[in-house]
Amino acid sequence: MTLAFDAFYQPTGEDGIFESTPATASPWDHSLQHGGPPAALLARAIESVRSDPALSIARFTADMLGGIPQGTMRVEAHVVRPGRRVELVEASLWAGERLAVKASAWLIRATPGSTREHWCSGGKVPAIPQASSERFFEGVSPDWGYGRALDWRFVSGGYEPGPATVWARLRVPLVAGEETSPVQRLLTLADSTNGLSGSLPMSSWYFIPPTVTVTVERPPVSEWMLLDARSTIGPDGIGLAQGGMSDEHGRFAVVTQPLMVAPR
Repeated sequence: MTLAFDAFYQPTGEDGIFESTPATASPWDHSLQHGGPPAALLARAIESVRSDPALSIARFTADMLGGIPQGTMRVEAHVVRPGRRVELVEASLWAGERLAVKASAWLIRATPGSTREHWCSGGKVPAIPQASSERFFEGVSPDWGYGRALDWRFVSGGYEPGPATVWARLRVPLVAGEETSPVQRLLTLADSTNGLSGSLPMSSWYFIPPTVTVTVERPPVSEWMLLDARSTIGPDGIGLAQGGMSDEHGRFAVVTQPLMVAPR
């Protein structure tokens, strides 16, 4: 497949400043960004300032403070609560002069193999299906950047109302010229939980998540990630999207998003 972009973001040469590409585009307004790539860019900033590379992101929350426009992004992060075993880091993403996203992450020191004998992987996962012709939500252009920036292989469900289980992998790096870390990859996908599992037609209903929280047991070990997404709606216009993320070894993360549900 030929893509019109080679990354979600292009570095500008200035520390912490990036230009978004069409790969970040929201399905409903291409002048705005999908929530996944900005979340991953904030995770990159968090990983860059942590006190020790052995500290692994175990809980990540991104609060979207409005639509995230395309253009120049400035990202910064700082350690709030340093620690040898547990650390808290906060990060901010600015679109021009506007604070667009706030994030926080708890990091926990990983000790390789120390609890392997007690590890429960969560059972077998379905095989990755063969590639099929790509289509997106009704009314969404087949050239939708974020949609084309990932390789989607549905096990069940799809771009219609209801739950969905899908294997996906990034086709381009988060930042041009860089290797994308495992946590950055999973966060690029995680914010798709609500969009893939809306229980009403998206052409006539809003499902807006102002925030996303991802709790990470371990980073994924390969490029393919399985997202099992489900959404429910309460009686008063508030919903809940939940997703389980796995690789070939089993579950590695859980995603939760509150939803504002309203007719368009």
